Amino acid sequence: MVKFEQIKGFIFDLDGVIANTSVFHAKAWHQLADKLGVTWTEDLANQLKGVGRMDSLNLILKSGGKENDYTEDEKVKYATEKNDNYLSLLKGLTDKDILPGMKEFIEDLSANNYLISLASSSKNSPKVLEALDLEKYFDARVDPSTLKNGKPDPEIYVRGAEVLNLRPEECIGLEDAVSGIKSVNGAHETSVGIGDPEILNEADINFTDTSQVTLANIKKAMN
Repeated sequence: MVKFEQIKGFIFDLDGVIANTSVFHAKAWHQLADKLGVTWTEDLANQLKGVGRMDSLNLILKSGGKENDYTEDEKVKYATEKNDNYLSLLKGLTDKDILPGMKEFIEDLSANNYLISLASSSKNSPKVLEALDLEKYFDARVDPSTLKNGKPDPEIYVRGAEVLNLRPEECIGLEDAVSGIKSVNGAHETSVGIGDPEILNEADINFTDTSQVTLANIKKAMN
């Protein structure tokens, strides 16, 4: 792991890191799984964290042994239906929905001249950042529609550094999902896992919840 003094940028996942919009994703996917006759489980919900829309749908279908039951057009229709349900659930989202400590942390990064980018698999991330009144702090974001591979592939975090014109080793990636931590590590960036350290055991640094994520705590963990 590099020294804290080498860090110039921070790359954020969105759902479960900045705001708990992941519960809305889970609810919308749960509704679709019920409709498709696939049993919803906690393990399946965890597999979908940080994963893109079509990949998530394919995981659900595979879980129910239905991966060959639908055409690509039908899959697109179901994925669109899920997204419409998700957007309906998001109505009313405000800065009060930011997870504990994260607004202060992002403000602190900005005040200390760190560059900040967003590496979310969600195509709705600009709308979410705007609703949370955080978009002004982000210097850049990765457009997930331009990516060839989803998490756990490192592509999104490699791109997250590139859009800031930084080298991977100059960046810290923050994630709450196993697939996301694998993505950060694969990009050769310092990974911060937020959640159960036994589940996120591949992270370079672990915090059990967002309120613990501060510049001082990250510096202490790295030096």
